[in-house]
Amino acid sequence: MSHESPLIALLAIGFGLAFVFGAIAARLKLSPLVGYLVAGVVIGPFTPGFTADEQLAQDVADVGVILLMFGVGLHFSPRDLMSVRAVAVPITLLTIAGTVLAGVGVAMLFGWGYEAGIVFGLSLSVASTVVSLRNLQDRRVIQSERGKLTVGWLVVEDIAMVLAMVLLPTWAQMRSQAVDGEMMTVLQMQDVGLAIVLTLGKVAVFALIVLVGGKRIVPWVLHRVVHMGSRELFRLCVLAIALGVAYAASAVFQISVALGALFAGLIMAESELSQQAANETLPLRDAFAVLFFVSIGMLFDPVVLLEDPWPLLATVGIILVFRSLLSLGLLRLFGQSHETAATVTAARAQVGEFSFILAGVGLNLGLMPVDTRNVILGGAIISIVLNPLVIVLLDSRKKKPEAAKPATQSEQAPVAPKRVVIVGYGRVGSLIGKALQSAQATYSVVEDRPDVVETLLAQGVLAVLGNGISREAMQLAGVDKADLIFVTVPNGFEAGGIVELARELNPNVKVYARAHSDDEVKHLKTLGADLIVSGEQEIADAMIEKAASIIPRRMPRPV
Repeated sequence: MSHESPLIALLAIGFGLAFVFGAIAARLKLSPLVGYLVAGVVIGPFTPGFTADEQLAQDVADVGVILLMFGVGLHFSPRDLMSVRAVAVPITLLTIAGTVLAGVGVAMLFGWGYEAGIVFGLSLSVASTVVSLRNLQDRRVIQSERGKLTVGWLVVEDIAMVLAMVLLPTWAQMRSQAVDGEMMTVLQMQDVGLAIVLTLGKVAVFALIVLVGGKRIVPWVLHRVVHMGSRELFRLCVLAIALGVAYAASAVFQISVALGALFAGLIMAESELSQQAANETLPLRDAFAVLFFVSIGMLFDPVVLLEDPWPLLATVGIILVFRSLLSLGLLRLFGQSHETAATVTAARAQVGEFSFILAGVGLNLGLMPVDTRNVILGGAIISIVLNPLVIVLLDSRKKKPEAAKPATQSEQAPVAPKRVVIVGYGRVGSLIGKALQSAQATYSVVEDRPDVVETLLAQGVLAVLGNGISREAMQLAGVDKADLIFVTVPNGFEAGGIVELARELNPNVKVYARAHSDDEVKHLKTLGADLIVSGEQEIADAMIEKAASIIPRRMPRPV
């Protein structure tokens, strides 16, 4: 009896190859995303050997998109997104318009026609939500003002693309009538306007129901489930809300599951249990996000690179060069700092899931040829592969990390003896900072949240805006002259990179770090940490110490 299952085959071979090629990419100092895409090419229909089910892979990948957007919503509030609307809305519309014009120009150059050019330009105007958010998370800036602006931009793009997909069938019908010599009627113009109003109305109604009704119901449900004392039920409740709201958004209101999942996260963020909800969904989110990139790789036909490379090069040029320059210019025009413009542009320097959907709709409606769709797919995958290089390029052109206001940075006194550096100013780091302040010790902080850095600077503490794995940020904090470093970031394996860099900059410095597991402790010891505090061990020791007065110690037997 055969037990072969397309789903099990996809998961087993997809995860296995993604791990192998992801590890190879990491060893080559490339992003693991490159390895995931290569794994997709290997199991896709255009290469020999095993071929995974494309539709099944896409369905599984959609779960990754839902969980990723849900996780983003958990870290924001509707107020955060509304705060960037004055910049996000006009910049999104201007970027879409500029990219469509560039797409029409390329389409006319290669003889595809202006209709294909419009769909082509629309497909290239929207960044991949998954890749953009992964970029922000990897750089730990998703909760900064730059992160809020990027997420706001992605939300407006999602709404714009939903509108585009609603209008494309109407446009295709008008086109066929024009070919037959018929003119567009007043009734058809009214239909177009009605379609726009209905789509925006559905988004507004959905947002109103979720944010007003869900804000009251969801936190109440979560607290009731927590009181049942079952972690399994709590996890199921969180997943049911995330997937249920995303499905309702698509099935009932005809808007994207990504946008629906974002709203589900926003309402759950109102609960005190939002952090626990994020922790429960994190493993599933990361696993399914990998399959998202595998599913994209499956769509790519490597032969496109050889048969007709010029349209592909033009496509990549629009995505990486034209759109990046346009984004930088518009962000600066709207008063954003060079730092913000570079970060937001780098995070969005690719295209993804909506591009594939729009290309498919355009192909089905006869608005674009098959070759154009293949070029879009190829350009999307190449842009995702090259996106890390764009990030490095834009980072190299950014101003130095903001250690302090420029006027006071040069006035900093030489680093005094017994200097301490705190990397990460969350709950643990801030407690250490208070203790050092009480002891009147000289210390500096490396932190990636601008609001925290601004507060510390106002208190007279030398604070560097940046990531602990950034050489520039660590040097500005004075690691090379420090006597002691507290690495307080919660992820032990991420802390390992910081410990390694600290040892490289200052071999004699004492490094104290935190860990949550025996594997993290071993990892940090290998990289040179002098003291590693394990949360579980410290809690156990504290409890045993307090219990010493209750539990009698066993006296040694007399000899």
